[in-house]
Amino acid sequence: MRVAELNIPPAPSIEGAQHLHSGKVRDLYELPGGELLMVASDRISIFDFVLDTTIPDKGEILTRMSLWWFDQLADLVPNHVISTDVPDAVRGRAVVCERLAMYPVECVARGYLTGSGLLDYRATGEVCGIALPAGLEDGSRLPAPIFTPATKAELGDHDENVSYDAVAATVGAERAAQLRDLTLEVYARAEGIARERGIILADTKFEFGARPDGTTVLADEVLTPDSSRFWPAAEWQPGRTQASYDKQIVRNWALSPESGWDRSTGAAPPPVPQEVVDRTRSRYVEAYELLTGETF
Repeated sequence: MRVAELNIPPAPSIEGAQHLHSGKVRDLYELPGGELLMVASDRISIFDFVLDTTIPDKGEILTRMSLWWFDQLADLVPNHVISTDVPDAVRGRAVVCERLAMYPVECVARGYLTGSGLLDYRATGEVCGIALPAGLEDGSRLPAPIFTPATKAELGDHDENVSYDAVAATVGAERAAQLRDLTLEVYARAEGIARERGIILADTKFEFGARPDGTTVLADEVLTPDSSRFWPAAEWQPGRTQASYDKQIVRNWALSPESGWDRSTGAAPPPVPQEVVDRTRSRYVEAYELLTGETF
């Protein structure tokens, strides 16, 4: 699916920067020195549709949250951020970062069973080839966190869960083991930090790349409501859909009779009501403030 079909608006022109690529949320530019400028927009996507409706301040919240997490993880793995000194037009929602050779793997850690992992489990009793105990429900805590990688889909397509062996075949056994171990180590650190603040980190996905010298670096965004499932710990109850600090509010509205949208038609969802936009923004802000202890 092409960018135009996804309804992604043209990236804004930034003086001194050359636009390279736009994804569902981020726009990527090259700076004169060869570094990359990564800009987080206020766009929101659900079910592989980029909506016409935006969530005010979302790009800044995602950027600030990623930067906070990079600091918490700095002793575990280097990250791609070079500077937050960015052009005024995108100040607060952009970073200057290294150009890396990205690994073609979505590195997913799951501590709880939900989403695509739950669908796989119900069909096979496994997730990415990892057998799990019988009797687990939506929202069940797993006996131990698991590494459940996925392919990086083309823009507009679904990422697909794959086995660890498939990752090893793609990047080599040594690199696959490193990505698995780093993913679970970073998840364990973040899960503990979030739990102390009353938030369950159910699952999350990371992207890693390599420097020219082979060093593995944590890249893209990290541990935001766009790449993670955050649940209020006090409200956690397996066997049902969990309350969340992410765009699940928008997904739930889109699938409700209120939206009038039939997902099976392939048509894009309608504009999101202001009340749903406001609730979604407030949940993003709440997650940021609870995790970081800072006021947005």
